[in-house]
Amino acid sequence: MLNVIGVDCRLVNASVLNHPNGMAKTSKKTLVAQSVVYKAAMDASAFLAVACTNTALRRAARRLGNLYDDALAPVGLKATQIGLLADIERLSAADEGRSPTLQDLATKLGLQISAVTHALRPLVRDGLIALSPDKEDRRAKRASLTAEGVALLHRALHLWAAANRQVEEVLGSESAIALRKLADYVSSDEFLAAYSGDGSDDAMAR
Repeated sequence: MLNVIGVDCRLVNASVLNHPNGMAKTSKKTLVAQSVVYKAAMDASAFLAVACTNTALRRAARRLGNLYDDALAPVGLKATQIGLLADIERLSAADEGRSPTLQDLATKLGLQISAVTHALRPLVRDGLIALSPDKEDRRAKRASLTAEGVALLHRALHLWAAANRQVEEVLGSESAIALRKLADYVSSDEFLAAYSGDGSDDAMAR
């Protein structure tokens, strides 16, 4: 049985038992050290046996991200970039055509404004997104799609839809719906409140 640093605990124990003079010649310090190694191995084994939700979700997200990136390769953007274009369009449509602020985008995506600014930079550089100061608060900036950005988004949506249909065919419609519903819940403030112990009984019961 190997521990996390590659020590076989059975060999450690055997070295003690097979000593020419038996355990009598083994110092207390050595026994303590061997005990620590053995306990570390047991703790590591227990940890590895636990099903990690975080690891499973990250692995699944990477796989899906790669599949959607491949599908969107003809337009030259990643799935996350197309998602950003779509979020700007969606937020704008929900606010009667008023472009979202960077703070609106950060809230929607669950990111810091600095991260949103970094993600927007190549899209602004390529002429797909335009940034303009807010008329009421000159310190705030609003993001809008250019004509090129709108055209590219519409092209990309056809490619995205094809990839999405294929994913649903593999998973099955009901499983895909359940997966999206669960992912939306995990990313919600309701889940965070329940995880922190501040949620309602209904949220905890999910």
